[in-house]
Amino acid sequence: MFAKEGYSFIIAAAVILIIIAILPKKFLVFIFFLILALMLWFFRDPARLTPGDEDVVVSAADGKIVEISESFLNGRKYKKISVFMNLFSVHVNRAPYGGTITDVRHINGGFVNAAKSEASTRNERNEIYINTPHGEIVAVQIAGLVARRTVSYVEKGDSVAKGDRIGMIKFSSRVDHYLPENATVEVEMGDKVTAGVSVIATMP
Repeated sequence: MFAKEGYSFIIAAAVILIIIAILPKKFLVFIFFLILALMLWFFRDPARLTPGDEDVVVSAADGKIVEISESFLNGRKYKKISVFMNLFSVHVNRAPYGGTITDVRHINGGFVNAAKSEASTRNERNEIYINTPHGEIVAVQIAGLVARRTVSYVEKGDSVAKGDRIGMIKFSSRVDHYLPENATVEVEMGDKVTAGVSVIATMP
C-alpha cells in the first residue's frame, strides 16, 4: 500500500526508468538537450527599451490583451487591462509605471484557465501596488493552469522606474493592470503587447 499522494510520483519514476532502460543513450541525450533548450527559451530575459514619455503606461507582460473593463479592487474602482501570456511569451514582468511600491500581497487561490476573467479573483496571485504621480497603479500577477508559481522581485518601500523588472510568472499566465479611472486606454482586445515597451494607456 502507498499513500495516494505518492502515486503520481511513483508512476513518473517508473516511466522514466522504463524509458532509460529501453531507449538508446543518444536518443536520451537528444531528449535532455531538448528539455534544456526549452528551459532556456522559457526563462529568457531580453533587454527592453522602455518609452521615456512621462504620461504613458507600459504593459507589465508580454502577450495578448484579453480584457479591457472598469473593475473594482479592494473596493476601489479602476480601469482594468489584462494580458494573457502563453508558453512562448517572455515570463519576466516589468513595472508599468515608475513609483514607490506601497504593498505586495500574495493571495492563495485556484488555478483556472488564466484567459478567463474569473481568474482575476479565483486564482493564486500577487498584487503589486505602485504609488505614482498619477495615483495608484496595481499590477497583479495571476497563476493559471500551467503556471502555478508567481514570483515578485520587489518589496514594500522599493522604488521602481518604468520598465524595471518586478517579477515573473513561471510558464505563462496572466497580468492584470489596474489604472486610475482617468487613464486613457490605448490598446484594443486581441492586441499583442511587449512588457516594458508597448504603451497600454496614457495619463492626463
